[in-house]
Amino acid sequence: MLVICPTPIGNLDDVTPRQREALTSADIIACEDTRRAGKLLELLGIARSDGRPKLWRYDDHTARDRADEIADAVENGNTVVLTSDAGTPTISDPGYRLVRACRQRDLEVTALPGPAAAVVALSGSGLATDRFYFEGFLPTSPERRRHRLEELDRLHTTIVTYESPRRIIKALDDVIEVCGPAREVCIGRELTKLHEEFVVGSAERVRQKLEEQAPVRGEIVLCIAGRPDTDKDDGWEQADRAIVLLHDQGVRRRTIKDFVDEMFDIPRSQIYDRIDQLVD
Repeated sequence: MLVICPTPIGNLDDVTPRQREALTSADIIACEDTRRAGKLLELLGIARSDGRPKLWRYDDHTARDRADEIADAVENGNTVVLTSDAGTPTISDPGYRLVRACRQRDLEVTALPGPAAAVVALSGSGLATDRFYFEGFLPTSPERRRHRLEELDRLHTTIVTYESPRRIIKALDDVIEVCGPAREVCIGRELTKLHEEFVVGSAERVRQKLEEQAPVRGEIVLCIAGRPDTDKDDGWEQADRAIVLLHDQGVRRRTIKDFVDEMFDIPRSQIYDRIDQLVD
């Protein structure tokens, strides 16, 4: 069996009994950093005996090569627990490759609930949560970052991204340029940790506050309010862009149809045909 096991994003008390049991009973723990995983076991009081559980490195650099090897271990009867350094594996994380490898072999996979920094930040932001788009990390190049923000802004929904403390002020500069200085944003910094901080307000005001605190430290989630309803396009141009963008991100056609029907004033009966025209 493959068990997808979240780990705390900062506060060790967030470990659940089910997560603790998974880590205790594992034959193999597939982890980003074996030293950090070993430290987590130590802090939780989970003793390793005769090298069990084994700690196997599984990260961005090894995922392609190790997914089949770890799937072999699952197929051979081992209980493999997939973790990340912090948060829920597979979310902005290469763990999906391992899950897919196991699914392709019809092996048992189970996922435990747990923390994800993006959801923690969004739930505490006060921004609209009826629908949102998780971007992962924005491009590091300013030009590409602005272009991507322009694409995302056309979705008219809350955007959630991860950002480096070294780039967050520059990223806010780009939000201001693309979305305007009044666009509401929320910064979630050091979530669940001792120095947790939420900074909410206009993009201009939040940027100013972070600049006053410079240098900014800690892990950061940036939430950006969607474009106001009054700016919605009432024709096909913006809908077409949304269809192509969502398709490129691997979103299913049914989900694309529901999104376009909700966000744009266009005939529902024509949406599937439009999707076929644009992406086939």
